[in-house]
Amino acid sequence: MPKLKGKPKPKAGLAMNILEKFLQTYEKHCTASQSCVSPTIKHDLQQCITNDMFITKFVLTNVESLSRNVHPVYLTPLLRTIRDERYRRGKELCICGINLYPQDIANLAILLELDGRTIYPFSKLEITHHVLDLWSMERLGMALPYSRLSSLVLDYSKCGDNCVNRLTDGLDGNRKLLTLSLCYCDLGPESGITLATLVVQTAICNLFLDGNHLQCLGAIELLRPVAEYEESIGQVKKANAQLSLEAANKDADLHSKVVNLNTTSKTNSRTTMENSRKKKKRRVSKKKIKKPDPGPWLARLHLADNAIDGRFRQTEENIREFVRLLSSLIRNSDHLVEVDIDGNAIGEESAVSILEALKDRKKDKMPHINIEVTPQMSSMTFREIFKNCFKTAKKRKKKKIK
Repeated sequence: MPKLKGKPKPKAGLAMNILEKFLQTYEKHCTASQSCVSPTIKHDLQQCITNDMFITKFVLTNVESLSRNVHPVYLTPLLRTIRDERYRRGKELCICGINLYPQDIANLAILLELDGRTIYPFSKLEITHHVLDLWSMERLGMALPYSRLSSLVLDYSKCGDNCVNRLTDGLDGNRKLLTLSLCYCDLGPESGITLATLVVQTAICNLFLDGNHLQCLGAIELLRPVAEYEESIGQVKKANAQLSLEAANKDADLHSKVVNLNTTSKTNSRTTMENSRKKKKRRVSKKKIKKPDPGPWLARLHLADNAIDGRFRQTEENIREFVRLLSSLIRNSDHLVEVDIDGNAIGEESAVSILEALKDRKKDKMPHINIEVTPQMSSMTFREIFKNCFKTAKKRKKKKIK
């Protein structure tokens, strides 16, 4: 009997040997650079060694100690270890509360870039709880087009409007980055226009902006191109649906005439149909998977706690315009699956408008959407919004249990 060919199984102890050497090299680089070994990196490596499995997520955190003699944790020793050992199985790099210097950012950008170097396919980068300056944001932005990153999280970086402009300069026409998180980054209304152009020109579909100060003006500038695009797409869909109904009626009339054809014509049609199907299958197999096209569409939008209310000289007209754009997005967008506007005092009138948009979406049998709103409204409206959002999800869970 011939042996079946398949993927070769990894040798027992292969991951253990590689990670043991990786840990030794990391400790040597930490000693040479007077850096403390990250407790999370060491713990995760030891756990992977005992389980004989490769590590894919690096979480770099500082040492919590009361003694002042302990050296801080640095990023560069870890990056040097990844390059010296040519470790290419890492997918996520999370840096939390670590002091980063310009040389660290430069080394990180070089590792992410793919031109003429060993490929380190990190798909997610997190830098949180550290203030990033203008130069750091600009250097990261320059590396993004040449990386494989699909998710970038810079929460609690307090970068501000100017730093976001520097970051987005390197994302013009980007088709790889899908998720961008800038929560609690001191973004003001000016960033609304910058983020809107970013959504229009790139493939970003998940945007998390909780805890900023976009206010009504910034949120309106962000939503306007997305809402207008989805509204135009919705009008085209309605027109196509009308045309398809008319075509279906014509096909029904033609079908009654075709029934009287000979059996010979049926056999010929069957053979031609089979040949056409084979050709279609061959053509489909040759097609390559397309990357997501840049365009003004969003799947997840978080705007919680962004001062979208009547304060800071914001008029009621601005709140109504924001709610109008959001309601239009809810009614027309097939892509939208999650919205969070919690912590914004939009008021009872605005909540009713959002509820009506959710009901229209439900009537048109559009995809399910999760939405979180502020509790500063009547309990009846809040219950109705909750009911319209999560009723379908409860039904799905019951079906799975059965």
